[in-house]
Amino acid sequence: MTNALRFPTADPATAATFFAAELAFEADPDDVHRDMQAGDTRGYVLVETRAPEAFAQARIPGAINLPYRDLPEQLDLDPDLVYICYCESFQCNAATKGALALAQRGYRVKRLAGGITAWREAGYPVEEGGHAAAGVSKVACHC
Repeated sequence: MTNALRFPTADPATAATFFAAELAFEADPDDVHRDMQAGDTRGYVLVETRAPEAFAQARIPGAINLPYRDLPEQLDLDPDLVYICYCESFQCNAATKGALALAQRGYRVKRLAGGITAWREAGYPVEEGGHAAAGVSKVACHC
């Protein structure tokens, strides 16, 4: 038996339920970029959950900065929008922590798969300020 098939697969209905649930929690950078290119990001806001210093250094265009470490209990956000949280990369969980904090405050959330690192590696634009040449590290979290 191969390593890949050592454990039995789920039946198709269970697999469909699982993958639909997974997509309810994540947004794909390609989909977000396509929305931006089409000029249609109605219904959601990108939320950078890293520290303000990281946000100042590089951010996805149109994102707002709500560092997960500093989220107040009361936020003045539109409850009808979905807040798509992102951080540095798959190795960072600041987006998960930010999404959790927003969900606990009653907001609908998703996480951007791969964070700003995946966004940049796909060749999508970032807004840079301060030290534009420094970019975003693929190692350090900057949270």
